[in-house]
Amino acid sequence: MDRDLLSYRAHADHPIASPLDDDSVRRLLTRSVHRPDARVLDLGCGTGQWLLRTLTAHPGTRAEGVDLSAPALRRAGELAEAAGVADRLVLHHGNASELPAAHAFDLVLSVGATHAFGGLLPTLAAAREHLAPGGRILVGDGFWEREPGPEAVRTLGDFTDLATTVDRVVADGWTPVYGHVSTRQELDDYEWCWTGTLAGWALDHPDDPDAAEALATATAHRTGWLREYRDSFGFLCLVLRRTAD
Repeated sequence: MDRDLLSYRAHADHPIASPLDDDSVRRLLTRSVHRPDARVLDLGCGTGQWLLRTLTAHPGTRAEGVDLSAPALRRAGELAEAAGVADRLVLHHGNASELPAAHAFDLVLSVGATHAFGGLLPTLAAAREHLAPGGRILVGDGFWEREPGPEAVRTLGDFTDLATTVDRVVADGWTPVYGHVSTRQELDDYEWCWTGTLAGWALDHPDDPDAAEALATATAHRTGWLREYRDSFGFLCLVLRRTAD
């Protein structure tokens, strides 16, 4: 089963592809969009939820998004048309790490997509290439709330604790001007939606050639979450400005 299609189906009932609820998304965008005519870029936009919410809340903004998933980008275009903001949105099909820096943006987002760049600091380096002077970055990535077991590290990667994560960002030349740590409810709701939606799709489409793999993937993901990393994984969003600015 195509990985991008799997992810698209799994996120159908939780369109923000990260453990964040609607209020948290709204607060983060309020602290990130700092001018009424802002240009906004999402590196790894998926179905464009961050951009659609920005364009709807701020009529003077313009936005661009890039993603590898063709189904997600098609859905983003459909949602933009329905919301009446398609004339202010440009979507690029491709690798977020290879998007040319054609012009500068007042806000660059990459929430839950740092794997596309090889980690948090490489994501910030890539975002910096697109950032206008005085601009902001909104980035979201994992950290360890508690000491992880070896299975959790193998599954999710070699994160650090919250304080060390922030220290590394600051040492890289960034100043946090806002942040959000996902709550247990946000984390659990995301995982239940991801696994349940994908499993539900498989049960609703038993004759689809991808059904068995989708159900097995949902089951394996749920088991890994509950047994390997639920008690240790956390998720952090930061709104950042360049310290040199």
